[in-house]
Amino acid sequence: MRDFRRLKVWEKAHHLTLSVYRVTAAFPREELYGLTSQLRRSASSVAANIAEGCGRDTDSEFARFLQIAMGSASELQYHILLAHDLKFVSDDDQKLLNDDVVEIKRMLATLIRTIRPAPPRNLKLMADI
Repeated sequence: MRDFRRLKVWEKAHHLTLSVYRVTAAFPREELYGLTSQLRRSASSVAANIAEGCGRDTDSEFARFLQIAMGSASELQYHILLAHDLKFVSDDDQKLLNDDVVEIKRMLATLIRTIRPAPPRNLKLMADI
């Protein structure tokens, strides 16, 4: 079992979630159960899935939850774009939030590659050498 609070990617995802909550606080009231909720849920899902994966027994289970976190990060990217296009998010906030999501996705990809075992080498090709 891993302590999720020790992972830099979780820390960045948590701070991104806090930023999303701050930005969405200014959204129109009629979006409370729409885009505001979607943005907040997808942002918190990234950090939550990293944390949940840390509580699993195997590296393959951990990697599966990191992959789910990656999907939530992609969903968040779309919601940020939509909120920007609807003029709910400024150009500056959209850039900052999106840059953070891209960095988190890169970190997740690196972590996934690190904990997944390398694919087996093709023994037939090795025999030809």
